[in-house]
Amino acid sequence: MKKPIFILLLATIPFLFSVVSPEHTSVHSSLPDPESFPVPRGIPELLFYIQRDPNTNTICYELNVDKNGNFETEEPVHVFWIRYPEGGVRKELNFIQRKFAYGINVKANSNESYDLRSVAYSKLLLHLRKDAHNKYHVYTNINKKECILSRVFIRIDGGTFWSPNVLFIELKGTDVVSGKTMVQRIKPS
Repeated sequence: MKKPIFILLLATIPFLFSVVSPEHTSVHSSLPDPESFPVPRGIPELLFYIQRDPNTNTICYELNVDKNGNFETEEPVHVFWIRYPEGGVRKELNFIQRKFAYGINVKANSNESYDLRSVAYSKLLLHLRKDAHNKYHVYTNINKKECILSRVFIRIDGGTFWSPNVLFIELKGTDVVSGKTMVQRIKPS
């Protein structure tokens, strides 16, 4: 029984290096501005996305609907990559990325809403629920205001895949009351 798990782990090792590459380990002054990263386009059910150093590869979180447009209540969020350095190709997350880095744990509530938590940073509570127009969004608090989350940026300066040196996590969204763009940086502890 242990052999297949070992083979699976060996098969995923090449994908680990696509997350943190050694040529971007610790040059703090040359880290790019998060606003210079590409914005995902053409994803009608996009909820939010994550970008991080050392490259522009983007992790997208979209509402999971089937080919007929029906909402998948058992697995409400689909997570995938957009590999911009590879021409913008879409790829699924591998097992390790899903379970230890970019996956989402989902807890269904009774009122067609869901609590979401990142597998890598469970301190941040996200809520998937419908707005007044019956459209799903992901909500969280940014600067103590309820906001619709649009982007998360993770500033990484060195470290390893299993223990990256995260300088900050930046949340960006829209205040549901004022409509203003809100940005907050969190220093992970």
